[in-house]
Amino acid sequence: MPDPLAVAFVTGVTPTKWFRVWRERRPHGRLDLMPLTQQAALEALQAGTAHMALARDVSADDNWHAIELYREAPVVVAPRDSRVAGLTAPTLDDLAGETLLTVDLLDSTGEAAIDLVAANVGVAVMPQSVARALSRPGVVARALSDAPDTAISLVWPIVGAHPLCNEFIGIVRGRTANSSR
Repeated sequence: MPDPLAVAFVTGVTPTKWFRVWRERRPHGRLDLMPLTQQAALEALQAGTAHMALARDVSADDNWHAIELYREAPVVVAPRDSRVAGLTAPTLDDLAGETLLTVDLLDSTGEAAIDLVAANVGVAVMPQSVARALSRPGVVARALSDAPDTAISLVWPIVGAHPLCNEFIGIVRGRTANSSR
């Protein structure tokens, strides 16, 4: 089978477990992991430089297969000494009057927003995994009780899929090496 299989992944997604299982099953095969922004991951799929992507809120359509793997809870990231940081389970209404920093995970990793929160410029809403991956001293993340969650999906092209896609799909779905599809 042709190696490598290139898998893009967005900030907050940790493909470590799946990479480990891949290495166990294919000790001489290559799995290239590519940390990218959401937009860059989808562009890499279109260009063929990535064969699959672990991306946010992408649904199957005429171009892509997509398997939703899990959902992510939203959090608000706030300066440690702020009013919002003192709330146990803030709501979106609790953020009224705060400077709400826009986090465009399509074009960025969210790092700039975290830096601005750390500088006490405002607060930012993002998936919990992104806040965890980008955590900084001086900031806290609080679960938002009424904000929409996001989905992480495994995405790959309908046309021209890499021959190893099905093997990786089996790994992320938890199939054993001996199970049949």
